[in-house]
Amino acid sequence: SLNQEVEAFFKKIGFRYTIGYGMTECAPLVGYEDWSKFEMYSCGKVVSGMELKIKSNDPYNEVGEILVRGDNVMMGYYKNPEATMQVIKEGWLHTGDLGLIDREGNIFIKGRTKNLILGASGQNIYPEEIEDRLNSTEYIIESIVMQQDGKLVALVYLDQDKLDNEKIDLAHSKHKMLEIREAINKDLPSYSQISYIYIQEEEFEKTPKRSIKRYLYTSINPIKK
Repeated sequence: SLNQEVEAFFKKIGFRYTIGYGMTECAPLVGYEDWSKFEMYSCGKVVSGMELKIKSNDPYNEVGEILVRGDNVMMGYYKNPEATMQVIKEGWLHTGDLGLIDREGNIFIKGRTKNLILGASGQNIYPEEIEDRLNSTEYIIESIVMQQDGKLVALVYLDQDKLDNEKIDLAHSKHKMLEIREAINKDLPSYSQISYIYIQEEEFEKTPKRSIKRYLYTSINPIKK
């Protein structure tokens, strides 16, 4: 998704943009809207010929998994019926994405089902939303938010060029991370506030499409803030 701070800037200066939503399994488009009618922070409306629903009791207010069906949805994974059965159920493709829709049909993605974190009192926490805030700060390039020992922690990869230009070494950057944590937590509900920020000294390992391989970072042993 596009960083919300960047999107707000585009909107402010009148830059013409739109955001779509797609999957290879859907050949590949699910959602799209022309820039002139695009709803900010959404990823458009479901494309013609496809159906979309949110697996929740209240799809306008209660986040649920996004399900789709239509002629453009794959028949299944090649020679892999087991994987096919996991994602196609009763004719609906289970995307693994979590989201909402509004009354006009705009789609709002909140995160991935496999990344969802449950708070201490059962609250749903979407790490992607917190990561978006972290990545908007001036010293952080990328981040992963996870739960460790019952607390939310963030693993961040810093902009080393910026640190070097400002003559800030790794030890002193700890103070910067503390400032960032305090600033971000002011705008977050108590159940999704970050307890610690850790520094990842090397760039996160990525998939070919440049997504972070989250499964490699399930525990943290870097430098604690």
